[in-house]
Amino acid sequence: MQTDLLPFIHTATGNTIGDGLTRSVMRFAHKEAIIFQQRRWTYQQLDLAVNRVANRLLTTGLQQGDRVAAYGKNSDAYLILWLACARAGMIHVPINFALVKDELSYLLEQSGAKAVFVDDTLAEHVAAVQESTSLAFIGRLRAETGHTDTLDILSIALSQGNDQLPDVVVNNTDIVQILYTSGTTSQPKGAMHTHRSFMNEYTSCIHHLDLRDTDRSLAALPLYHSAQMHVFTMPALMIGSLTYLMEAPLPERVFETIIREKINSFFAPPTVWIGLLRHSAFDQYDLSSLKNIYYGASIMPAPIAAELAQRLAGSCLYNCYGQSEIAPLATVLGPDEHAGRLSSAGKPIMSVATRIVDPLTMVDCAPGERGEIVHRSPHLMVGYWDKPDETREAFEGGWFHSGDLAYADEEGFIYIVDRIKDVVNTGGVLVASRDVEEALYLHSAVAEVAVIGTPHDKWIEAITAVVVLKPDEDATVFELTEHCHQHLAAFKVPKSIIFADGLPKNTAGKLLKRTLREQYSEAHFEDRLEEQLEERLS
Repeated sequence: MQTDLLPFIHTATGNTIGDGLTRSVMRFAHKEAIIFQQRRWTYQQLDLAVNRVANRLLTTGLQQGDRVAAYGKNSDAYLILWLACARAGMIHVPINFALVKDELSYLLEQSGAKAVFVDDTLAEHVAAVQESTSLAFIGRLRAETGHTDTLDILSIALSQGNDQLPDVVVNNTDIVQILYTSGTTSQPKGAMHTHRSFMNEYTSCIHHLDLRDTDRSLAALPLYHSAQMHVFTMPALMIGSLTYLMEAPLPERVFETIIREKINSFFAPPTVWIGLLRHSAFDQYDLSSLKNIYYGASIMPAPIAAELAQRLAGSCLYNCYGQSEIAPLATVLGPDEHAGRLSSAGKPIMSVATRIVDPLTMVDCAPGERGEIVHRSPHLMVGYWDKPDETREAFEGGWFHSGDLAYADEEGFIYIVDRIKDVVNTGGVLVASRDVEEALYLHSAVAEVAVIGTPHDKWIEAITAVVVLKPDEDATVFELTEHCHQHLAAFKVPKSIIFADGLPKNTAGKLLKRTLREQYSEAHFEDRLEEQLEERLS
């Protein structure tokens, strides 16, 4: 082949994220793509705004391959910056907006970010750690009045700047984003994703989640989280549907937006769905426009899935399982598969090969036997940023090791039991926290529950349940313990039940068991044990 033809062939066969947006613009130029607050962007307007920002970034001294961090809540500016980085050949680094001080500094420094764009309300946190990072400059996502001298994404997007495609060559195999894991047991690791990995994943999302160009989706979970961005918002842009962006999933705002905007598609993790179901006004709103209900990002208790199906009858339920390292969708339980399988994560999607194996031997587990989930897929990460040892361990044996404990039934449906590191070792017997949580959710007074292992001299770890009761409901430790004895083997019954007003969650709604383990450390826990022992004896 003549080498002088290669650039033309590369351009004609490209399948980057920017190429995907271009195709949507050619099909749906004047259709609304994004709504945020009072701003409504058509596909063409969004595309031109992305070009303006991409071109402006390239004039600041930033180059292809440079890391650009985003530290803000959901907004049109946040999404435009991400798309602009993809168009300009830069690497986008989304950062959880709840992180401050050492955690924020670590991500900025570990990624080697040259620039960070922030919400005004978060700027002070970046300024406090700037000296410990390699940042060249700090910009704003959507600056308020008085910051006109600041590089501001929203202002550039709305300007009359250069809206032509940037003069850069972006390859499908270029890294486009570093997704940091939540770091539940160690420092977060940055999963490196290419244009290729995301575009492969988007195709499977569209197919398995029955996404349509007529969808009107609500994106209320953080865009820094891979599930909201890469399972729903980005696939929606690839097919020409509408996404309504919201800063946070506040229940009444969610209900009102669903009604006003005729939302028919909504994703939320189990903790958010539980919060919506427990809201006193839930049944007062007409949510009949919702046709597709998605849940994932953590294990959904079967009783909650059943309640969701019953209270939003007529909607289709989809369970989405995966993790950031696989972009993040790996399996789906579709609406026609829920009956009798409410605890299942479904089957692998068409672009994923999944096995359940003995983590030591890599031998396949028999149906019903618990083992570790491992994957092969074109939308897996290409490694952890600057962590070769961790990358080697994750891909040991030519499969990606998920760290999730699971089993499959005779039909191949997968059931997630727990994170391997969340399994409780009580007296030498391994107990999955999910088994205990499922039992407690069957009690009518329980709103939320998290089961953890706490240090114990005799049992190694004591099974400990942290329980939030429903409003106006009551239950004692003794009642819940007796309830557990009716549903669980004796060794799985919690040694202690602690009542709490709420459970710690991150801004994506993920339950933070690490925080609970730290909160109920041995010294503090012994005091609580004595109090509850007195209650049981009284």
